[in-house]
Amino acid sequence: MGQRCISNECLSTTGFSYTLSLINGKYKMTILYTLMEFGIVRFNEMKRYIGEISYKTLSTTLKELEADQLVHREEYPQIPPKVEYSLTERGKSLIPILDAMCEWGDQHRL
Repeated sequence: MGQRCISNECLSTTGFSYTLSLINGKYKMTILYTLMEFGIVRFNEMKRYIGEISYKTLSTTLKELEADQLVHREEYPQIPPKVEYSLTERGKSLIPILDAMCEWGDQHRL
């Protein structure tokens, strides 16, 4: 196999770039990690767990992750409203990546 030349390549056409487009964002990985760790999570539980995220940012980010089919939103018709979030199968396929990040952090934490 010949050596690749950067002048013939384009980052935006790589799998890395596509993956990054789905998980890039200040809280996306945090939300995915939360759902990986706890399974089904209600909105306010996630807000309390993450802490510094605003309600608007959490709501917007969850909608983006849902649109990208990484997060499932289940709304129950009751009063008060009950909404739960979980990873989709597509979202669960990111678990090995999240696990690897956790392992790396545990090994390299100063």
